[in-house]
Amino acid sequence: MPSKQINSVLERNNVKVLGTGTQPILFAHGYGCDQNMWRFVYPEFTKDYKVILFDHVGAGHSDHNSYSREKYDDLLGYAADILEICEELDLKDVILVAHSVSSMIAALAANLEPSRFAKLVMIGPSARYINDKDYVGGFNKEDIDDLMEALDSNYLGWSTNMAPAIMGNPEKPELGEELTNSFCQTNPEIAKHFARVTFLSDNRKDIKKVVVPTLVLQCSQDIIAPVAVGQYIHDNLQNSELQILNATGHCPNLSAPEETTLAIKKYLASTTS
Repeated sequence: MPSKQINSVLERNNVKVLGTGTQPILFAHGYGCDQNMWRFVYPEFTKDYKVILFDHVGAGHSDHNSYSREKYDDLLGYAADILEICEELDLKDVILVAHSVSSMIAALAANLEPSRFAKLVMIGPSARYINDKDYVGGFNKEDIDDLMEALDSNYLGWSTNMAPAIMGNPEKPELGEELTNSFCQTNPEIAKHFARVTFLSDNRKDIKKVVVPTLVLQCSQDIIAPVAVGQYIHDNLQNSELQILNATGHCPNLSAPEETTLAIKKYLASTTS
């Protein structure tokens, strides 16, 4: 019976374990993506680490039948999945590398089980996307309302228009096309629900509770998570380092994998006891 449970968790999230090292490094993808978005980054870690890749439920080759609107009506549902993967694989001293909304999922997971994690790496994180008094999130409430309306009325059209803008780097149109295809391959109903959960989330209180050492990687230009957002995360995350990348757009793991990988490696080397 236990082995069946283990298989169900690993199959649910399409978990892959690679590498020849012992310390686990777990890569968590962002909205509208899957583990394939790490393909230029994770190979650089397979020699020294145990690399774990997975798809959030509803993304990639995860078990879409496991999707529950009730469970995933909050980012805590995704955080619970990460902790279940860690438990089933008996992962300790985990380095969790998270992109975009998964950065807040990582924060929630680390707050639930801080002893499980050695370090966090947040790429393009945002504690709240909507501006609030003195807080700059990058979007007005009206912007998000319009975004949700566009998602509900024409998800594929929204994806075609929005994905290249999110990716940035117009000189590399193939990257925008890849993100568009990734968005369009996602179940529209799941994608619309995940977008609502993502863009209406507010994790400002949660990041203040994180005790795990964290690297915040911020692109120099990013329409989803402006520099002010990365600075806010750093200022409110008690044991963090902030690095502004030369990279632009919201997906440096695809557009600038060498710079992204180097920044992660330097941080891990400088903080190894």
